[in-house]
Amino acid sequence: MLDKFLEPVYNGCRETADKPVIGITTNAGGEDFSLRQRYCEQVERAGGVPVLLPPMTFTEDKRLSEQDAEILLSQLAVVDGIIFSGGADHNPLWIGEEPWTDTLSLNEIRDRHELTLCRLAYNRHIPMLGICRGMQTLAVALGGHVLQDIALPEHNQTKPKTETSHSVTLEKGSLLHKLYNAERIDVNSFHHQAVDRCGGKFRPTAKACDGTIEAMESAEHRQILGVQWHPEQLAGNGLPLFQWIVGEAALFRKAKSLHRSMVTIDSHCDTPMFFPQNVDFLTRDSRILYDLHKMDEGMIDAVQMVCYLPQNPAPQNPKAFADSIFDKIETICSKSGGRIAVAGTPEEILRNKHRGVHSIVPGIENGIALEHNLGNISHFRRRGVTYITLCHNGDNDICDSARTTETHGGLSPFGREVVREMNRQGILVDLSHAHERSFWDALELSSSPIVCSHSNCRALCDHPRNLHDSQMRALAERGGVMQLTLYHGFLGEGDVSIDDFFSHLAHATDIMGIEHVGIGTDFDGDGGVPGLSDASELVHITERMVRLGFSDSDIAKVWGGNWLRVMRQAQQQ
Repeated sequence: MLDKFLEPVYNGCRETADKPVIGITTNAGGEDFSLRQRYCEQVERAGGVPVLLPPMTFTEDKRLSEQDAEILLSQLAVVDGIIFSGGADHNPLWIGEEPWTDTLSLNEIRDRHELTLCRLAYNRHIPMLGICRGMQTLAVALGGHVLQDIALPEHNQTKPKTETSHSVTLEKGSLLHKLYNAERIDVNSFHHQAVDRCGGKFRPTAKACDGTIEAMESAEHRQILGVQWHPEQLAGNGLPLFQWIVGEAALFRKAKSLHRSMVTIDSHCDTPMFFPQNVDFLTRDSRILYDLHKMDEGMIDAVQMVCYLPQNPAPQNPKAFADSIFDKIETICSKSGGRIAVAGTPEEILRNKHRGVHSIVPGIENGIALEHNLGNISHFRRRGVTYITLCHNGDNDICDSARTTETHGGLSPFGREVVREMNRQGILVDLSHAHERSFWDALELSSSPIVCSHSNCRALCDHPRNLHDSQMRALAERGGVMQLTLYHGFLGEGDVSIDDFFSHLAHATDIMGIEHVGIGTDFDGDGGVPGLSDASELVHITERMVRLGFSDSDIAKVWGGNWLRVMRQAQQQ
């Protein structure tokens, strides 16, 4: 009998099915974990694979045990989306208030587990859907506020759960408005706590006629949605929400798969500028946009970490200053327990990737570090430096900058010697910050591909730091790359976001071809926009490219393949 029962599984099912996994939180009471069956049914109908996420236990001091913490993190590594289900109330102590009503039904174990789970999932950019209590979980965990008791009986209907009791108005242009293509929908309601302030990470998108907030969505270009009603009970009328979370989870799953297979390189960050403030790169440090945790969460393999040297006033001993930065980078790597290492060649980056180790790739921003001495080029190459940005915001002894005072009319005679020696030493010539005349001089002179490590398209944002279409075409014709940046002033005027970054990406690929475009965030050098605000959010670029229909191979080229190619060409001279 068993063999007959299993025959369709063995003979009829594809063992390579790759559906997104949706974790669903459960109730906890007595010796049992429980969840209404309809949650799983709706996830399955939407095309996902439901798995239950029971609360972890806590030690006597109310901390997760080491073993349970490892289990929790392993669960997060497996799931592609999370549904926070309905159930007991939240203890007001979590939002700094004493309980003032006797209507509360509390569950401390569930609170601790789900609030921890939500924070960790938020950091990892896992899509989330909060349902009733789950919407309140999102608010409590991420800076909102929950009213202990709204004292409105119409929000706790006596009709069966599968029936609707009132309507909600959807904000035009909101995610819910798009999902339902309607301004009002009928919902069910079983709650007396409610979110009354969404906090900075969310915005309200649906309200009941009495003004109660009935839904909220991310205000940060993240895939997070909360609803106060119970769509799992509403069959087809509730299905769009489950289709949304399953669809976003599938996209996130695809992005994770791509990041495992390709090499992701950010060609420019200025995090070493914060070293004098004693930042800790190996912990989650809120003062910097790049640290080891954020690299993990953004799934970034390598970052070109530059030593930035200001022009005015310049460091008293530029070479020694640069060496001190590279010393600090080596110290960081030595203390990381093998989680991050210095890399100065494509082979080292790839070897680190295969070992599960992040790479810091040294660079120099401003050629004054050479101290007018060509011999220092070989010195810095021995230290792992892979590119030198010839100048910064001001002319130097090498070339005129984008903010020129007409010192040389392009490259100086010494600058020409610098370019030739950089070619000989296998160091990429970076022309971000250079004046257009310096750009054309270096492009004509260099025997290796030229790069612009953090620049955008002047056709879309008329800033002298950006490149004209003619420059972009010539750069591509010579085999170089332009790494698009997240500095807001180079993306457009006023409020800019991830959408503007993708406008520049579309223009750059149209003009140059996909083989000549990459990513150089300028994080910690004032780079960062909503949707791409620190290194942990860089996975959003991959998700958006998948959504827009970029092929896997093209995504890999933009994320690191093109940069590795020019680095290899320069070092094989």
